[in-house]
Amino acid sequence: MINKEELLHYIWKFRLYPYADLHTTEGERVEVIDPGISNSDAGPDFFNAKIKIGDKLWAGNIEIHRTSGEWKKHRHHIDKAYNSVILHVVENVNEEIYNEKGQKIPQLRIAVSQKLRDNAEFLLFSNVNVPCLPSLHAISNGQMRSWLDALAIERLERKTNDIFQHLDRFNNSWDETFYVLLSRNFGFGLNSDEFERLALSLPYNYILKHADNLFQVEALFFGQAGMLEDETITDDYYIFLRKEYDFLRKKFTLESLNNVLFKSLRTRPHGFPQLRIAELAAVVQHSGRLFSTVLETDDYEQIRLLFRVNTSEYWQTHYTFGKKSRKTPKYLGNNSLDIILINTVAPLLFAYGKKNDMEKYCDRAIRILESVKPEQNRIIRDFKSAGIIPQNAFDTQALIQLRKVYCDRRKCLFCRIGHAILSQ
Repeated sequence: MINKEELLHYIWKFRLYPYADLHTTEGERVEVIDPGISNSDAGPDFFNAKIKIGDKLWAGNIEIHRTSGEWKKHRHHIDKAYNSVILHVVENVNEEIYNEKGQKIPQLRIAVSQKLRDNAEFLLFSNVNVPCLPSLHAISNGQMRSWLDALAIERLERKTNDIFQHLDRFNNSWDETFYVLLSRNFGFGLNSDEFERLALSLPYNYILKHADNLFQVEALFFGQAGMLEDETITDDYYIFLRKEYDFLRKKFTLESLNNVLFKSLRTRPHGFPQLRIAELAAVVQHSGRLFSTVLETDDYEQIRLLFRVNTSEYWQTHYTFGKKSRKTPKYLGNNSLDIILINTVAPLLFAYGKKNDMEKYCDRAIRILESVKPEQNRIIRDFKSAGIIPQNAFDTQALIQLRKVYCDRRKCLFCRIGHAILSQ
């Protein structure tokens, strides 16, 4: 069952009660001018409310309980912090209450309709992943558009907080932060954590010292990934890589990761971690200080081209070490490029704009998301089946935020869609 007091808080905050029929238990007319500001810390439930009781205007705090008796049960009658309460809102009135000064507190009974309670129960405790899907058709286009815009910005701000943590870690180096985030996203979900660990084990300035030589950059990446320890592989490229990494490992005092961490089970050859590392090495080596280039590039298509870099010759005939294949160019496809733009470029630009109070970079981040086609995944398919058709990646990022932060955590009382359903 839903917490009745939590539901009462919701009803009070959003005024889901009959305005024309509010009276204290002593029959005085109550007019709610301002319900106040919700308080999640110790003290009364709502601060700075404005209430008119009879002919008198009151300004102060509101306390909410299921029954009047909980006022004493929670020892508010001897707590000076509750002397500022001007109204006690309850579902069941069963006794009079007084504050620490001995003053009687007016009480307002608010009934919870069965329909509201049933809707809340269904939204919060249904076994369905997204219980509101059948009701989405009743949400106006304007309401949905406004909520999607807010959700997409909320997701960018959440990613911004993560980026700021990296910045703290790297002494405000945007190059290093960009490099780690880019590396993580080259894992494309399956190996994201592993690629981040790889980047963290290999400082960006070590790569810059050898940025004029792709083979050395590959040696650093593959060696750190623990992929140069198989003595059964005998092709020249592999042997020379291992020798080169041996030299670089001693030069920089490096310690490699365990290559067992990288996953390739049920992965198509284009997604093998060895090939992804080769692609990452090519992008990082080819572009120099990549983040600076991104900052200076306004054109969305030009930014895409920064990440569309062909691998070295060996990888054009291989998907993994020691197994030759038909020669084909090896660079990120359009879907992979979109993922990099969505999860690396746009968040970094947005965070940079926030950090430096430069709105143009935040706007550019949003324009990039609006320029990228909608993502395709299970979350998006669920919403599309309910008639919510995203137009671009800005919309799909909003839907992912909605699902992960609100639907999966059952925060329906904090969701505008949930509110629209409950306030019907």
